[in-house]
Amino acid sequence: MELEPGPESGPGRWPATSCVVTGASRGFGRSLVRLLAPRLGHGSVLLLLARSAAQLAELAAELRGTCSGLRVEFVAADLGCEQGLRQATAALREVLPAGPPDRLLLINNAGSLGDISKTFLDLTDPDEINSYFAFNITSALCLTSSALQAFGKQPGSSRTVVNISSLCALKPFKSWALYCSGKAARDMMFQVLALEEPDVRVLNYAPGPLDTDMQLLARTVTGDAAMRQVFQNLQESGQLIDCSVSAQKLLKLLEEDTFCSGAHVDFYSI
Repeated sequence: MELEPGPESGPGRWPATSCVVTGASRGFGRSLVRLLAPRLGHGSVLLLLARSAAQLAELAAELRGTCSGLRVEFVAADLGCEQGLRQATAALREVLPAGPPDRLLLINNAGSLGDISKTFLDLTDPDEINSYFAFNITSALCLTSSALQAFGKQPGSSRTVVNISSLCALKPFKSWALYCSGKAARDMMFQVLALEEPDVRVLNYAPGPLDTDMQLLARTVTGDAAMRQVFQNLQESGQLIDCSVSAQKLLKLLEEDTFCSGAHVDFYSI
């Protein structure tokens, strides 16, 4: 991704981009958006999706006040339910065609742990399981396909789709059957996209063990005692990663644009 000259004190700005980020209201998504927005060139549009209207409104106001030439929109919707997903896809179809036609960047960050206090044998409620996969898999598939359709395919345009993945997509963790299954399914789903649409750049990025509320749950709620201790040790030894540090690595990957489309790239491998 070639950069345009930026202010002497800041990074180069990207060309005008139509950008969508899910799970943007807190944690890694919020840190990523704060670093990404100043890089988006004049005339760019940024659509933020998450469940918390108050947090999205606060973030959008902050970005509008600090990022000149950037149009910021947000939609508060629960992507795990049909009504919320329809609301989000409708916003995509309205915003993306009105944005810059040359570049699309979609970052699928929204995700949840599920009930990690339960073992595999405790997961017997189909409503609980279906609800988890609706939010973590179905919404990512529907939003991505809708975004690619809404943006369209034009000569000279570029389209990049990022899936925020995890080591759990590759390695099983006790008490994390839902999370590991969801991350593995998403990785494979986006590998299929890369295969079917060779002109779309697809990246599965594992951001590492981030210092977030999700990590707090991991070390306090995980049902398996040994796994719970692993996460406690990460925190006590200072090995948790600041969200902004990992977000910077993702932006570097996107700027260099040398990854193999569909690849799983881990924070520690960069």
